[in-house]
Amino acid sequence: MKARHRKKLPTIWLMTDERVGEEALLAAARRLPKGRAGIVLRHYGTDGVGRRALFDRLASIARRRRLTLMLGGTAAEAAAWRADGWHGRDRRRSPRPLLRSMPVHDRRELQAALRGGADFIFVSPLFPTRSHPGKKWLGQAGFAALARLSPVPVMALGGVRATHRQMLKGIGAFGWAAIDGLSIESR
Repeated sequence: MKARHRKKLPTIWLMTDERVGEEALLAAARRLPKGRAGIVLRHYGTDGVGRRALFDRLASIARRRRLTLMLGGTAAEAAAWRADGWHGRDRRRSPRPLLRSMPVHDRRELQAALRGGADFIFVSPLFPTRSHPGKKWLGQAGFAALARLSPVPVMALGGVRATHRQMLKGIGAFGWAAIDGLSIESR
């Protein structure tokens, strides 16, 4: 990651999910700390028009609160929508400088993210989650093992809450991300 980005990289990330109603999601975005947080719009199952409308509403909040807004998908789409970056496995470069994040669940995906030029990664799931019931989770030791291998900042995702902040530093997390931990719980 370029040094100019590292200073601005948020340590708190709201991940969107279709399970969370739009108004609850927008309210969660409005509660994020000014200038220190980011949003990753995923909503992969939402139709194109609805997804773009939600992006525009989140972009308005992000501008007012100085939040970083990433778009799940391709570099070209993120550039066209004027997002701050893109999240996903698209390996193509953006036509303009954008942040790039990738999901990582194991060592193989970590290596792919590093080869793909990710500026930072979301390692998950740290703990069991409602969004992926029954999925095997890393736990603190598994997360720490992956984090130690990463030369780029690592965000913890999966069952993470604000009360975990101190523990996250001890296992190598640069920051954390949540769905329920920032939207449902904090209402």
